[in-house]
Amino acid sequence: MSWGTELWDQFDSLDKHTQWGIDFLERYAKFVKERIEIEQNYAKQLRNLVKKYCPKRSSKDEEPRFTSCIAFFNILNELNDYAGQREVVAEEMAHRVYGELMRYAHDLKTERKMHLQEGRKAQQYLDMCWKQMDNSKKKFERECREAEKAQQSYERLDNDTNATKADVEKAKQQLNLRTHMADENKNEYAAQLQNFNGEQHKHFYVVIPQIYKQLQEMDERRTVKLSECYRGFADSERKVIPIISKCLEGMILAAKSVDERRDSQMVVDSFKSGFEPPGDFPFEDYSQHIYRTISDGTISASKQESGKVDAKTTVGKAKGKLWLFGKKPKPQSPPLTPTSLFTSSTPNGSQFLTFSIEPVHYCMNEIKTGKPRIPSFRSLKRGWSVKMGPALEDFSHLPPEQRRKKLQQRIDELNRELQKESDQKDALNKMKDVYEKNPQMGDPGSLQPKLAETMNNIDRLRMEIHKNEAWLSEVEGKTGGRGDRRHSSDINHLVTQGRESPEGSYTDDGNQEVRGPPQQHGHHNEFDDEFEDDDPLPAIGHCKAIYPFDGHNEGTLAMKEGEVLYIIEEDKGDGWTRARRQNGEEGYVPTSYIDVTLEKNSKGS
Repeated sequence: MSWGTELWDQFDSLDKHTQWGIDFLERYAKFVKERIEIEQNYAKQLRNLVKKYCPKRSSKDEEPRFTSCIAFFNILNELNDYAGQREVVAEEMAHRVYGELMRYAHDLKTERKMHLQEGRKAQQYLDMCWKQMDNSKKKFERECREAEKAQQSYERLDNDTNATKADVEKAKQQLNLRTHMADENKNEYAAQLQNFNGEQHKHFYVVIPQIYKQLQEMDERRTVKLSECYRGFADSERKVIPIISKCLEGMILAAKSVDERRDSQMVVDSFKSGFEPPGDFPFEDYSQHIYRTISDGTISASKQESGKVDAKTTVGKAKGKLWLFGKKPKPQSPPLTPTSLFTSSTPNGSQFLTFSIEPVHYCMNEIKTGKPRIPSFRSLKRGWSVKMGPALEDFSHLPPEQRRKKLQQRIDELNRELQKESDQKDALNKMKDVYEKNPQMGDPGSLQPKLAETMNNIDRLRMEIHKNEAWLSEVEGKTGGRGDRRHSSDINHLVTQGRESPEGSYTDDGNQEVRGPPQQHGHHNEFDDEFEDDDPLPAIGHCKAIYPFDGHNEGTLAMKEGEVLYIIEEDKGDGWTRARRQNGEEGYVPTSYIDVTLEKNSKGS
C-alpha cells in the first residue's frame, strides 16, 4: 500500500492530512505542557500546605508529645516527599516528552514544506508541457482550416470559365502555401504531443510516487513519535510509583502508630496533682433560734414570689424568641390605636394585620409634640406598606443576621438583572437610532414593543430593589440599635431614605388608604382629619409622556403616549417623578418615560 500509486490524484487531500498531523502533534504537546503546569502547581500547593501545618519548634516545651500529633507530623513529612515526586514527574515530562515534541514538530514542518514544494514544481512543469501541446494543437487545427479554405477557392476558380489564368495560378500557389504550413504544424503538434505524454507518464509514475512516498514516510514517523511520547508520558508517572507507594505506606504506618491509651496516660502524667478528692461538708443548722411558723411562712412566700418571677421570665424569653424569628407577640393590655394596628396588602390581594408593641401613651405623646418624627399619618402608613410584606418574601421568619444576608443576596441579584435590562435598553435605543437614520435596515416601530417591555422590567426591578432595601435598612437598624426600639423610629428611618417606590407608595384616593378594623374606625378618622388635610403640592413644571405606562402598581399613575401632566415633585434619584393630571389625580410615573420641562423658579418655590 503506497500513497504514490493509490493516491496519485489526491495532492490537496495529502496536503490537508499532513497539516492536520502536525496540528495534532502540537495539540498533544500543548496537552503535555498543561499537565506539567498542573503537576508543578499541585506540588507547590502541597509544599505550602505542609509548611502551613508544620510546627514551629521554637522550644522543646512546644514539641508534640502525643502519638496522634507525632503521627500527623510524620504524615506531613511523607506528604512533602510526595510533593517532591510530583515535581520529578513534571521535570521528566518536560524533558522527555514536551521538549522532544516541540523539536520534532519544527523538523516536520520544514520537511513537509520541502516535499510539497517539489510536488507543486512537478505539477507546474506538467501544466507547462500541456499548454505547449495544446497551443500546437490549436495552431495545427487553425492551419488545416485555412488550407481547406484555400483548396475550395482554387477549385471554384478552376471550374469558373470566366476566371483568368493568373487568378487560378494565384489560388494554386495559396493552396500550396497553406498545405505546407499545415504539414509543419502537424509535425510540431505530433512532437509536442509525444513530449507531453512522456512527461505525464514520468510525472504520475515516477515523480509524484516518489514525493508521496516521502510524505507517507514522514507521516508514519510522526505516528511512531506520538506512540513513543505516549509511552514516555506513562513511564514518567510509573517511575515514581514505587517511591509514592513508600510515602503512602509511611502514612499508613504513622496512622497505625497512634495509641489512644498512651495519649491518655500522657495526659494523666502531665496534669496529675496527687491530692485526694475533698470529703463531704457537714450540715450546719442556723435555724434553731428562729420560730418555725415565721420561717415556714417566709419560705412559702418567697417560693411563690420566685415562682411568679420565673413564670414572667419564661414568658418574656418565649416572646423574645418568637420576635427573633419574625413572629411578634400580640399585646393584650393596651388597646389598639392607629399607630399600633395597620393592614398590609400582599401582591395577590390578601391582607394581614400587623400589630405593634408600642404603648398607646407613647403614640399620643409623639402626636402632641411640636416636631413629630413623621411628617404625616399618610407617610406613616406609606412607610409601613413598604416595610411590611409577606412573611416569606421579606424573610421575616429568619433570624436577623440570616435575614440580612438573604436580603443582600436578593438585592445583588436584582441589581445584576437591572444592569442587564439597562444594557438591553441602550442597545435597543441605538438600534432604533440606526433604523431611523437608515430605514432600509429595519422598521423603528418594530422595536417599540420590546423597548416598552424592557422599560417595564426596569421599573419592576427598581421597585423590587427599593422594597428590599427598605427591609434591609429595617434589619440593619434593628441589629445596630436595641432590639425592641419603637416603631416610630422604624418608620422615620424609612421616610428619611427618600421617596418610596410605587409598590410602597400611596395615592390620595380614599378607597386605597389603608384602614384599621371596624371597631377602630372612629379613631382612624380622627387621626386622618388631623394629619391628612394637607394642601395639594404646587406644580413646578409639566411633562409629556414619550411612552405609554399602564400604572398597575399601587401609587403609580397611568398615562398615554403624548399625554401632558403637571410635575409636583422632581425625581430624587430613584427613577420616579410625581405628577398630577388636570382632574387632580396624582401618582408616580417613570422618569425615563416622560419629557420634563421645569419652571425657572421651581427651585425657589
